[in-house]
Amino acid sequence: MPDKPGAPPHAIQLQLEIDPVTANGVFVNMAMVNHTETEFTLDLVYIQPQAPKATVRSRIITTPKHMKRLMLAIQDNVAKYEARFGELDLGDTPHFPHGGAVA
Repeated sequence: MPDKPGAPPHAIQLQLEIDPVTANGVFVNMAMVNHTETEFTLDLVYIQPQAPKATVRSRIITTPKHMKRLMLAIQDNVAKYEARFGELDLGDTPHFPHGGAVA
C-alpha cells in the first residue's frame, strides 16, 4: 500500500563528521537575528564585560522554514532542560536595543 499523501518521509540515518576545531566549539553570550523575505541570518557573538567591541564567532544563514524548525528544536530542548534542572530565570539579562540582538 502506498504512503498516504502528506505523510512524512521515512527517517534517514545520517552520519555527522566534525573536525576537531569545530568540535571544541566557541563560547558566545549574545546573538543577533536578522531576516529578509528569503533568509534569516543568525550571528553568534562574544562580548567581553565592559568592552566597547564584540566579536562575531559564527554566522548562520538559513531559510525561514529551517529557522522555524531550529527555533522549535531549541524550544523543545529548553523545555526538557527546565523539566530536569528547573526554570531558567532571565531576570538579570541585559537589555539590548532593537535590531535583532538577543542576550
